[in-house]
Amino acid sequence: MERKFITYFEKQGNDYTDDLIKAVCDKLEACDDVKRIIIASSTGESALKLYDAIGDDVEIINVTHHMGFSGENEADISDEMIKKLENVGIKTYIGAHAFSGAARGVTNKYGGFSPLDVVADTLRMFSHGIKVAGEISIMAADAGLIPVGEKIIAIGGRGHGVDSAVILTPVNAKNLFDMKFHEIIAMPKE
Repeated sequence: MERKFITYFEKQGNDYTDDLIKAVCDKLEACDDVKRIIIASSTGESALKLYDAIGDDVEIINVTHHMGFSGENEADISDEMIKKLENVGIKTYIGAHAFSGAARGVTNKYGGFSPLDVVADTLRMFSHGIKVAGEISIMAADAGLIPVGEKIIAIGGRGHGVDSAVILTPVNAKNLFDMKFHEIIAMPKE
């Protein structure tokens, strides 16, 4: 039998970035089979904080919102931040969200829901950040930024900062239901 601990935050959506990064650092010290961390950071600030805490020990991939998320033809991350992240070895992915993408355009216009809305809402039963962690791992796998079948740490949140982290094995979108969540490192209690 193996006993593990989960860090719980009071509410989701609050900025627990510093505490979450500490929990991830603690987990990295205890497991040697994780070589990559993927983080949802719309502006890149949380990804840079993660790098400041762990350095080059593992590869970090940043996933931000797709173009137009906050406004037509707008990116949430600046070109300057992308360069700053690149200078320390962090790749940034900007692309369609795996659990909404074009399907959201259809439901926005015609109503109803997409089967991916059910997947997203099921993961939100744990927390919004857990949903984001699964979603960004698919996005990065489909972009070829992370290999499938290899355990990673995925970090997500809601609003400002991050509040959830998991160890999972990512898959490509076509194999959605083969994704494996191995361990919750941190999440909100709410």
